[in-house]
Amino acid sequence: MPSEHDWLTLDDDEEIVWRGQPSTESLYGTYIVGVPMILLLGLGLVVIASARLRQRNTDYVITDKGVYKKTGIFSRAVTEIDLDKVQNTSFSVGAVGRYFDYGDVMISTAGGSGVEMTLRGVADPQAVQKQLSRGVKRAQSESDDETDDESKSDVLVEILTELQAIRQSLDAGNRPGNGDRRPERDG
Repeated sequence: MPSEHDWLTLDDDEEIVWRGQPSTESLYGTYIVGVPMILLLGLGLVVIASARLRQRNTDYVITDKGVYKKTGIFSRAVTEIDLDKVQNTSFSVGAVGRYFDYGDVMISTAGGSGVEMTLRGVADPQAVQKQLSRGVKRAQSESDDETDDESKSDVLVEILTELQAIRQSLDAGNRPGNGDRRPERDG
């Protein structure tokens, strides 16, 4: 039996914390435009059908390590952003979205130019953005801890190397026949 997210490959220790897709309510604006177009031009059905297909073929997943977005009707495109690379998250809600409780969640990464990923039309975008922000803080703090441990380890290796070099030079200086004799002190 295929997995619900057969397009998603997670690490063994990676856990899904949220998943969703554009809400059906996010299509209401399209319906408002499309229904009169059906009556006038017959094109409204195409507009509504294409919007519904896009909505049904878009998935969003937030795990404890990253954010994933799958789009595509005839082909599939999967985008991933590691949580420890996220610099900023925000959400926006339009007039219709305010009434039906849907909106967009925007994600910007360090080193990126502007918004790198948008989760469009998600239900309760503020809650999704808060969930994402918590995950980002957790991932960045874990990343900082690992970096601190690596830095401490690197410093200890450097100190050990220096001490070994000092010991070797001292041992070389105390060998008989070195010629570098220290004068004896009177005292």
